[in-house]
Amino acid sequence: MLDKKIINYILEELHGGQSDLEILPEDDLLGSGLVESMGMMRLIQFVEEDNGIKIPPQDMTIENFMTVAAMVDYIERTKNNG
Repeated sequence: MLDKKIINYILEELHGGQSDLEILPEDDLLGSGLVESMGMMRLIQFVEEDNGIKIPPQDMTIENFMTVAAMVDYIERTKNNG
């Protein structure tokens, strides 16, 4: 469910609701060009606001944000440790 919210945000806010675009949780967002650097900053802000968490700069890594699945794992780890 969390992955769908993130994917919907990317489609609606970063791609203007492009209906022909499909994003899977395992897709490399940065490498594929689905999300560029400014879009990633907006996406991180959305993740923080939507999940009530603050992502410290040291956690803003490729490993945590390369795919939607990685973001979901990061959010769940952060919420469980918070």
